[in-house]
Amino acid sequence: MARVCSVCGKRPQISFNVSHAHNRTKRWVYPNVHKMRFILVGDAKARVHNDKVCTKCVKAQKIQKVF
Repeated sequence: MARVCSVCGKRPQISFNVSHAHNRTKRWVYPNVHKMRFILVGDAKARVHNDKVCTKCVKAQKIQKVF
């Protein structure tokens, strides 16, 4: 599953390009996901995951980076 956050499940959405004449054409809006190693905050076993995470989850400190 490409371009999907493994923490919150955020995925691509369909939006519209709107011209000055108000012509609407469909386009895709992709979430800002990065592949990284992380530990879920609040996980009792503290397992290391290697998956894609959106930047909102990183900023909200839902995960902890593992280097």
